[in-house]
Amino acid sequence: MLFSPKFNPNKYQRRGFRLRGNTLVLLFIFFLIGLFLHYGGRTQPVVAFWNDIRRIVGLGPVKSEKEDNPYKAPEPSTPNRADDVATDDRPGSSSSKKESSASDETGSALPSRRPQGKALFAFEKQVDFILPAYKPSDEIVRHEGYTLRFRDEYKEADWVAYPLLPEEINGDTDREGSRFVPDPAVRSGSALPADYTRSGYDRGHLAPAGDFKFSRRMMQETFFMSNMTPQVPEFNRGIWKELEDQIRRWALRDNGLYVITGPVLKPGLPTIGRTNEVSVPQKFYKVVLYCNRPEIRMIGFLLNNKGSDSSLKQFVVPVDQIEQLTGIDFFPKLPDDLERKLESKGRGEMVDEWFSL
Repeated sequence: MLFSPKFNPNKYQRRGFRLRGNTLVLLFIFFLIGLFLHYGGRTQPVVAFWNDIRRIVGLGPVKSEKEDNPYKAPEPSTPNRADDVATDDRPGSSSSKKESSASDETGSALPSRRPQGKALFAFEKQVDFILPAYKPSDEIVRHEGYTLRFRDEYKEADWVAYPLLPEEINGDTDREGSRFVPDPAVRSGSALPADYTRSGYDRGHLAPAGDFKFSRRMMQETFFMSNMTPQVPEFNRGIWKELEDQIRRWALRDNGLYVITGPVLKPGLPTIGRTNEVSVPQKFYKVVLYCNRPEIRMIGFLLNNKGSDSSLKQFVVPVDQIEQLTGIDFFPKLPDDLERKLESKGRGEMVDEWFSL
């Protein structure tokens, strides 16, 4: 009598992983992993390759390639990440001497960049009129488009000052191709682009790139890391951008303005950074001055480093309040009585002067 097993293997099919049917998929996955590792973890080449494959099969590129994030740092074009390494160029080198020779001779790179077609006050003609008060020991960094005071203990500037001119706003230069780089003019060494990587914060501009469309060089200067500050993405891309746009509209309307902007820095702030400890501000400010003799007006803004749907008018504060919070004396070359009058104005009066025109 022969034993007949109840289990019949012919009735069952093998399920799950089949090596023969998945070999090509595995090879493709390993190829992508190798490509990713070859480029040092940068996703840009991998995404570009994937989009090529999608085009071949007729699917088109992924959405992220069509809609670039303007706040994302361009990835290094070479595998050694040269732009994440601090440069040895310093103001004492021959190349930097050429770049700064004009400001060394005149005392400032800014006097020739004044609003045109206006009647100037006598105090506007003073060298460095736009700059806040500073001490000889402070690290003042002058670029073609703006001047800043760098605070090494925070690895960022506490103020950036510049004239905002209509012809520079109306230029046709865009930010495509601009790269975040260390500032070679900072003696103590600026932060590095990598200090912000995967920190959860944007590299937020103090002097916006959109204020310097007149020339490629001036726009690229705004991508120096000395002009960057850690900003919450919803803040940088939201209410802060809205404020920058509003000030540009005023500059076009008023044929030029003076702008000072910066973070509120103080000991004990949280930090980010791989190489440097970059302080994360809780608040940011802007102080804007309009001059056209005999007319003059000033406005201040103070904002928390977080997203907001509130009106810009809600962030208008007396400039005196910003000075008390930051310890910075804005526009010290104004006559004392005029300075006190402008800086003590309340929100309602400033809103009427600026938003109602």
